[in-house]
Amino acid sequence: MLNVLIVGASGYAGAELVNYINRHMFAKIKKIFVSENSSSIGKLFSELHQQFTNIIDLPFEAINRSTLIDKDIDAVFLATDHYVSHSLVPFFLSLNCVVFDLSGAYRVKNIDTYIKYYKFSHKHEDILKKSVYGLAEWNQKEIKKAQLIAVPGCYATCIQLALKPLVKSNFLDKKFIPIINAVSGVSGAGRKANITNSFCEVSLHPYNIFTHRHTPEIIEHLGIPVIFIPNLGSFSRGIIATITCQLKSNFRLQDIYNLYNSVYKEKPLIRIYQKNFPSIKAVVKLPFCDIGFIVKDKYIVIIAAEDNLLKGAAAQAVQCFNIRFGFSEIESII
Repeated sequence: MLNVLIVGASGYAGAELVNYINRHMFAKIKKIFVSENSSSIGKLFSELHQQFTNIIDLPFEAINRSTLIDKDIDAVFLATDHYVSHSLVPFFLSLNCVVFDLSGAYRVKNIDTYIKYYKFSHKHEDILKKSVYGLAEWNQKEIKKAQLIAVPGCYATCIQLALKPLVKSNFLDKKFIPIINAVSGVSGAGRKANITNSFCEVSLHPYNIFTHRHTPEIIEHLGIPVIFIPNLGSFSRGIIATITCQLKSNFRLQDIYNLYNSVYKEKPLIRIYQKNFPSIKAVVKLPFCDIGFIVKDKYIVIIAAEDNLLKGAAAQAVQCFNIRFGFSEIESII
């Protein structure tokens, strides 16, 4: 039985983490934390997230170094802002914990990215060099040995899972840059109230074109340039991405299906559509990434959908936890 801490447990992704680890056969939640100025300190998890009444009644504790020191902790999940994760990761690594960081603080190796896209100077380049990118279906070998797993962003997960089979198999015409239109629900902006993610204000609109933080992450880990156009939709959770690419040859739809099916046939959290297309309705509150496609001449449109809080965050983090410690990949997830 592994002892686990969850930091940032009051947020949407943090709550999903608590749920998954609470029902994990081989893990026990020792403590759940929120920030020192949080109004949730001292409250029960089930008070804040009422669907877990009489199921998970752990109290929220304020995060500080005196409350964190515990020699019996095996793993830590950080569902925190990247500024917070940036400083907490070295501390937990010094305690010999395996760290699963859901922020962007350790995802990208290029140090300049943090100044340009995250507006802070990275102070732990030595740790950054050792971090393992937790795209679970593609980096299992590295995850199994890692001390720090940087869980990918929600958009980045959906888009990479959709594109990697074509990129790795050299099916794409390199003269054509993939164009990605993706729409996310407002939970991707976090739980804190903000006028920009109020349901009364959100309709459907693009934002942060060319400047979204997931853009360099996608490009670095795919190894190809992309044009990424994120959109905010007036629904609570889920992501759907529509990706337009040009193929290097006139592949048939069956050729594409065979490729994806062969790549992901042993991956239980990937569902490949041969008919119809993925939808947000089909993935909300489920841990899957659904992928479908259509081909016309040398053009392919790939459609991918996931729940941004699950496969795009908590489910993938727990999937990485399972891989790292040798459990079934889907333990507590399905």
